[in-house]
Formats: sequence, C-alpha cells, structure tokens
Amino acid sequence: PAMAAAGPARLVRCGQKDELHRSGLRSGAGAALHGLAGAKKWLEWRKEIELLSDVAYFVLTTLSGYQTLGEEYVNIVQVDSTKKRVPSFLRRAVFIALHAVVPYCLEKGLLHLEHELQREADDSRTSQSNPALGLSSRTLMRNWIQKQVVDLTEQQKKTVLQIVYVLKQCVPLLHRLHLAVFYISGTFYHLSKRITGITYLHFGGLQGEDQSIRSSYKFLGIISLFHLLLTIGVQMYSFKQKQRARHEWKLHRNLAHQKNTTKEKTTGRHSRCTLCLEERRHTTATPCGHLFCWECITEWCNTRTECPLCREKFHPQKLIYLRHYQL
Repeated sequence: PAMAAAGPARLVRCGQKDELHRSGLRSGAGAALHGLAGAKKWLEWRKEIELLSDVAYFVLTTLSGYQTLGEEYVNIVQVDSTKKRVPSFLRRAVFIALHAVVPYCLEKGLLHLEHELQREADDSRTSQSNPALGLSSRTLMRNWIQKQVVDLTEQQKKTVLQIVYVLKQCVPLLHRLHLAVFYISGTFYHLSKRITGITYLHFGGLQGEDQSIRSSYKFLGIISLFHLLLTIGVQMYSFKQKQRARHEWKLHRNLAHQKNTTKEKTTGRHSRCTLCLEERRHTTATPCGHLFCWECITEWCNTRTECPLCREKFHPQKLIYLRHYQL
C-alpha cells in the first residue's frame, strides 16, 4: 500500500494512546509493589518502578522492532531521517534512553543536588528520609553528588543552588517550546524523536484528513508560542522586580544601620527576624502568622515553600507585606 508522511493529528493520537497504556502499566506495577511490600516501599521505589515500566514498554515494542500500541492504533510506522528504512537498533536504543532514562536521571539528579545544598540550612531534617528522593538516596548518584558538593565553598553552593532553580524552571519551558514548534511544523511530537531524527509514515496514501486540519494545528502552535513568550516575559519582569526590591531593601538597611545599632538596646528578641537574626525590615507575615524580613522570607521561598519555623506549607503568593508595622 501507498505510504505518506504522518500528519500531526495522527502523531498526537499515537502519543495519547501510548501514554494511556504506559500509565496503565505503571499503575499496575505500582499496585503490585504496594500489595507485596507495603506503602513505605512503594513510596521509596515508585519512581524506579515507573522507569522500569516505561523501559519495558518500549523494549518490548520499539526496540524489538514492533509498533507500539499507539502506532498500531493510528496505523503508522517509524522511519529514520531518510524516510526509506526503519531506524537502526542503535537509534531506537538512544531514543528509549532519551525518552525514559534521561528525564528520570535529570529529575533525580537535580533533586539530590538541591537536597545536598540545603542540608546545612536544616540539619534537623537530614537524618530523616525524604520520600521524594526514593531509592536513589542510597545509590551511586547520591554518593557522587555528595562528594562533589562537599568541596564547594558557601558562595559556590549558593550559585549552584540558583542554577538548579533556573534549570527546574527552564525544562518545562523547553518542552512547551518544542510542543509549539511541533504544532507549527507537524513533525517530531516528542523531543527525543527530534534529537534522534525518528519520523513516521502512515499507510493509506492520501492525506486529505491531515491536510485539512494542519492549518488548525499551525494556528494552535502560534498561540502556544505567543503564550510561552508571554509567560517568559512575566517571569523576567517578576525577577527584575524581585531584584529591584532586594536592592532597595539592602540600601534601606545600610542607611538605617546606625539607627538600628542604637535601637538594638531597647528592642527585644521578639522584633528580630529569625532568618537573618537582625531587626526585621519590611516585616512580612506568613499564612501561619510568623514574621520575617521581606527579603529573607522571599529568598527562602525561592527554594522552599514552607514556613522556616513551623514547616507549614504555603504558596509564596500568600505572603503578606505589613506596611507601617511596628512592634
């Protein structure tokens, strides 16, 4: 039968069908582990179970030379960049590594690195196991990160922590950018397929249905791209506002330093910020009622969304800046 390049509609339906079967496999494997080993082991191992489920799904289909259930559903087949032959075994193996293994390693690596960099800020919690770290808390990845972090200076740790925060913000934006480009171009629904150059052909010849809705996908891609640019603009504006507030706060603090030193004798410990151990400036309240400097608590919220004193979770948008507050 005649074959033609698969349109975006088929690729989206294929991706959705594959994700449905993958989530079912992950759910079944997680339920089996939960029943056999209990909830605690399931919490520690769930990310690894999801990884093994995804790898097993693609090994039994793509790596073995068969169509995935999603590809079979929409009647498409993988081809390499030449569009004349199926991808080589190595190309398919690289695709599976990029699609399933690399995201897992990146997520775990950033999580461990962030955890290690924050250990000194909260020594009381380091002895407790963090369920989010899972099995990797006892693997070579964590040991290697610990060895790398221990040699860093305080300033370097602060810089690396900021880089981790930026990466965690940029990865979702990268996926959104790739999705917008897919809607416009109509190829490479997954970033891993774009890197490996794996495209699709479908059986049936004519593309009337796909051609009729391709313009709609392009319009959706333009809207997605515009929304992404707007999101980046808002985040940059928010970052600049935060930097400006930080600069003004430091300037105000330096100007009022002499006044603060004379007033320290008359003020009690109740008017001090527990983060910087100095008199509170631009007093800000958390939803749980604890008071801090605006600069201190917003800097804290960059990495942790919880109260430094009582550990109650809250969104940074819930912080209340107390104007004309005096104690």
